[in-house]
Amino acid sequence: MRLVREFRVDNLDGYEAGQTLDLSIFETGEKVDVTGISKGRGFTGPIKRHNSSRGPETHGSHYHRSAGSLGMSATPSHVFKGRKAAGQMGSGRVTVQNLEVVKLDQAQNLMVVRGSVPGHNESYVMIRKSIKLARKQNDGDK
Repeated sequence: MRLVREFRVDNLDGYEAGQTLDLSIFETGEKVDVTGISKGRGFTGPIKRHNSSRGPETHGSHYHRSAGSLGMSATPSHVFKGRKAAGQMGSGRVTVQNLEVVKLDQAQNLMVVRGSVPGHNESYVMIRKSIKLARKQNDGDK
């Protein structure tokens, strides 16, 4: 085993400590949530990180790809937290919700989903049944 994870379950019947989970808990056509570590982009500027627009390129403009004005002058004389500025982009935990299970291959323990899966190729992801759809079904029962 290269990775050991612990999962919370509502009912412990049918499970034992150290058990390996396989694809038998999923069905084709079911909606799932996929969680992984997104691709790291390193230290990026505000245009790439926050989809900002750039300044004019010609006529003596010195404002091309910079962040622009950061804060006010005398009052409050500091930059507010949460400012969309340059910094670390990516390499964080991301969950993509409501992906559809297209195909299950029990022999090779492979799952094909429709949609984008976070992370690099060959990286580990956590797949669970969709939370939003489970809530909708529970709200409909009331």
